[in-house]
Amino acid sequence: MTRVHSSPFAGQWYPAEAGELERLLDEAFERSRQRTGPFLFRNGLGFVVPHAGPAYSGTVAAAVYRSLAEEPPGHVVVLGFPHRGGLSGVALPDADWVATPLGEVRLAREFAAGFPLVDEERVCDHSFEIQLPFLQKAAPEARVTALYVGSMDAAERAAAADRLAAAWRPGVVFVASSDFTHYGRGFGHVPFPPEDAAGGRLRELDSECIEAAGSVNADLFLKELGERRATVCGFDPVALLLETLRRLEGEGLYQSQLDYQTSGEITGDFRHSVSYAALGYYPRAAFDLDEADREALLDSARETLDRLRGTGQREAVPARNGSVALTARRGVFVTLRQGDELLGCIGNTSGRGPLAKDVADLALSAALDDPRFRPAAKTEGPIDIEISLLTPLRRIADRAGFCAGRHGALLKLGSHAGLLLPQVASERGWNADEFLRTLARKSRLGPEALENPRARLYRFEAQVFGRAG
Repeated sequence: MTRVHSSPFAGQWYPAEAGELERLLDEAFERSRQRTGPFLFRNGLGFVVPHAGPAYSGTVAAAVYRSLAEEPPGHVVVLGFPHRGGLSGVALPDADWVATPLGEVRLAREFAAGFPLVDEERVCDHSFEIQLPFLQKAAPEARVTALYVGSMDAAERAAAADRLAAAWRPGVVFVASSDFTHYGRGFGHVPFPPEDAAGGRLRELDSECIEAAGSVNADLFLKELGERRATVCGFDPVALLLETLRRLEGEGLYQSQLDYQTSGEITGDFRHSVSYAALGYYPRAAFDLDEADREALLDSARETLDRLRGTGQREAVPARNGSVALTARRGVFVTLRQGDELLGCIGNTSGRGPLAKDVADLALSAALDDPRFRPAAKTEGPIDIEISLLTPLRRIADRAGFCAGRHGALLKLGSHAGLLLPQVASERGWNADEFLRTLARKSRLGPEALENPRARLYRFEAQVFGRAG
């Protein structure tokens, strides 16, 4: 007998009429594009997406679903959870179809091996069902598997991740459903008064949790949540996602924060606020630029330097003729050399503006503002330009997660921080220990900082390209 479950969230959490729901989704997608820009990374293996009503978290959620619409997956495995608790391990809802105002979604069973069925009425929850209208819009042809994730210890989580990773095939995407900080007396979580710059403090608290998720390390993520007493409701689905992705990462995965917002920003009332984050996990190659965009950035840096040296004017020449990828905000460094002499190296890890403008600005800063070297702007003769385009930072638990020559690193402890680009190890012939000891010195810390539990160590990779003067 075919079992069709009609979602009870239609008419409550979102409109019951199809046309009105479609308009709401279209508006969320357009607001997302306006907030985050047109560029989307490709080949995401997994995502974290919020699950409040579309009027609240829909814009942030759309950052994930725009990515799925751009590159439709063949199969989406949604990791939800019952908010009312009572579930241990991983289970499938005992239904064949779920009906929303946009039609019926068939629930696939390809990822069912080893997981029990559970009564739909027992687990029916918006953590899964709020995702269905978005999936119907973004990837209408995709097969959908619903998995409800309950409490698990580390061994149970590892076993579940083994099953999911073994069943994975190209075209399968995992989506973990979770909101982040639940703040206010109604949630029993008021770590600071709502009038005490709550928006900024919530962002700071959430950023620590998001950063921990970026480690792609479930143990580190859960440890961080525990230490901060974080009210991240879907920590079990997110932890299972991270455990699964670690088995699939191959050459390495990096988390990109696609969007973030709080309900307090939307309503103007921070006495009761829920945080929403859209996170994507991409292979290292997803962050590389094609040759045309690399040339456009090098042209920009060269023209900027030539104008500076020719006129003395500090005027950036943004990249022209690049693709939409140059509208993204990315971590990037510009290095200037004359022969073996370093003239300047300036950058940032997250992007202060679109790449098309940021590289030109950094070329000026490298030529004028690096206090370690004589100003490149006053140097006679040709200058070589090197651009290092960074992946997002990935927090690592210890130095065992670092590979010299492949990874750059950032070390932070208190007010001290230092960064070394990955090519430095190859240029100097350093092994991992030599690289990290030098990084600790550059951070104005001793080597013991690498063992300090309060220190944060991050790795990243870089696409390095340049042009001779």
